[in-house]
Amino acid sequence: MCHLQLRTLIFVAWVLGYVVFLHSTRMTWTAKYVRGPLGRSLLGNMVSKGEEGTETETEEWYRCCPDLLGESLRPLFVQSHLDSGTKAFLKQSIEKSNWLITQLYHSFVLRVFASLVSHTSINGFLGRGSMFVFSVEQFQKLLKVGPDWKAGKLLDLGAGDGAVTEIMRGHFSEIYATEVSSPMKWHLQRRNFKLMGIDEWQRSGLQYDVISCLNLLDRCDDPFLLLEDIRRSLVPQTGRLILAAVLPFQAFVEVGGKWLRPQEHIKVHGKTWEEQATKLSQDVFKKAGFEVETLTRLPYLCEGDMYKDYYVLDDAVFVLKVSNMTEKSRQ
Repeated sequence: MCHLQLRTLIFVAWVLGYVVFLHSTRMTWTAKYVRGPLGRSLLGNMVSKGEEGTETETEEWYRCCPDLLGESLRPLFVQSHLDSGTKAFLKQSIEKSNWLITQLYHSFVLRVFASLVSHTSINGFLGRGSMFVFSVEQFQKLLKVGPDWKAGKLLDLGAGDGAVTEIMRGHFSEIYATEVSSPMKWHLQRRNFKLMGIDEWQRSGLQYDVISCLNLLDRCDDPFLLLEDIRRSLVPQTGRLILAAVLPFQAFVEVGGKWLRPQEHIKVHGKTWEEQATKLSQDVFKKAGFEVETLTRLPYLCEGDMYKDYYVLDDAVFVLKVSNMTEKSRQ
């Protein structure tokens, strides 16, 4: 009995010590505590605020100098703004970050399993870390469609928990999704999306009105093969690819709990967001047989944790169509 009580006291003391440790590091968590190139790179670009922030601060998320874009991209840029859909996501994230007991549990699980299981799968198991790329209104504006626009098939590649897919749902009669993580697949099935294998969708013979590839190009082993498969899977002439990429472009592949360089490493040159967006268009999309239809700058938002209310990265979001020369060769 005494032995059991001693073990209980030790466990309670350990939990209390863990809580104190997390509390003490919450405000001092900086790049020196992050191991690996990906962690330092992402942390260097992350922005977090304890509240929605002033109008000036949020304007930075959408700021673009069109004159710094390539000549062909300038007339294609669409200016975005903080809207009600984005504000709702931020409010929800801030509320969740204040659930102390839940955040302590999440932090504990992440620390225990981070070296064994991918971060994505852990998030899927815990039901945390949902992403936000665009609102319904921003999606419509990018595609130049109205609220009543309807199409046939949507394919969302690397759909995660399906939160972003859900935003596009109302415009399509059939929705397909791919995902590597088993816990995330469960979330997609729960939302009644049709799951496709990562080696199945491009061989199924199906063609899609819209394919979304959101923040996946820098997380796959062979990005040019991915773009080629997407191009072949779009409905001829009218099919569109909506592609988001974090800038500055940093390519890494998540394998288990490790981040590795992809087999084919895309290097996007340029110091500013505008320069990198231009280079991505010229050196990657053009080479892959696409041309840009519209482009915008949006914050890539992720639900926070006990350290941050939410995380923000800079996204370039493109709507791409198959180039005329490539389209003729398909016919």
